[in-house]
Amino acid sequence: MIVKARIEHQKDFLFMEEIPDQYVPDHRLSEKSITIKDAPVGIKNYQLSTNGLFLVHSEMKFDGPARILTEVEGEAITCQFIFSNKNGSGATGKQSAKYGRSRHNIRYIPSAKEAYDVKPDVEFVYFLIVLSKDYYLRLVDLYSPLHEQFVQEIEKGISTSFAEHDLFMTPEMRRSIEAIVNCRQDGELKRLFTDARITELIMYQLEQFSQHIQGGKEALLDRDIPKLEEAREILERDYIDPPTHKQLSKMILLNEFKLRTGFKKYFGSTIYDFVTRLRMEEAKRLILEEGKNMYEVGVNVGFKHQASFTNAFKKYYGILPSDVRL
Repeated sequence: MIVKARIEHQKDFLFMEEIPDQYVPDHRLSEKSITIKDAPVGIKNYQLSTNGLFLVHSEMKFDGPARILTEVEGEAITCQFIFSNKNGSGATGKQSAKYGRSRHNIRYIPSAKEAYDVKPDVEFVYFLIVLSKDYYLRLVDLYSPLHEQFVQEIEKGISTSFAEHDLFMTPEMRRSIEAIVNCRQDGELKRLFTDARITELIMYQLEQFSQHIQGGKEALLDRDIPKLEEAREILERDYIDPPTHKQLSKMILLNEFKLRTGFKKYFGSTIYDFVTRLRMEEAKRLILEEGKNMYEVGVNVGFKHQASFTNAFKKYYGILPSDVRL
């Protein structure tokens, strides 16, 4: 299998990699970094490849319109994660706000050529995992029956996606991606670490796909999606003191029932679970990175009573907040 991508009218490839179709347990990793600065494009790539696997982490900035051309020769399973943000937005300064429009999906792509138009003045972080069919089946076969229908479509040799529309990326997925990109191990340890994190990442995707399907198969109206996006942005900004469902529905001009059901279908998470994830991620960061005491952390993430924060943290992570530093 060969995968490659380049910017139209640019001679340099963003990546061009030949990936063996078979997974080999004792495989060795190869890594490289590529920087492209050729107006209107600025790209910084980190790439890792081995038998049956290729991943690329790209930071892209486009000062003018551009088109990305991609090509797959052979059969590929891709896990795609895209963060994007218009320059200058993101008032809170947090990563979730800076790259708030984050999406993911799993796709089967037989030999194909595609083109994607990119708007100017947009920053992208693009994380792509390309797996051979053999590698993918080894990773997921033990963990979830959800992929069975997906595999049936693969056997037909027709391009298909797990979800009709890309879903919102969860904090757990972001954490797994950051761990892969920032891993400082090498050799055998990095191989084991990378395999484990990719398996973890795919499991998070399958989990959300499952929740999305269970939430109902009714199609969302196109006009409601921007309102749900607005709801997510409000919750990411105000998760410490979030609006009630009734208040939020008035803010985005969408009735409360459509807000609750649409949010679950579109993002694969209830509003409550979404806010809880944001609070718990921030709480853990405050403990580990800023060394705040438990009372300060609880107050900073919106809990008025210490006992409520402690119980919520233990329910989410399975341990007391005071045990995180141990």
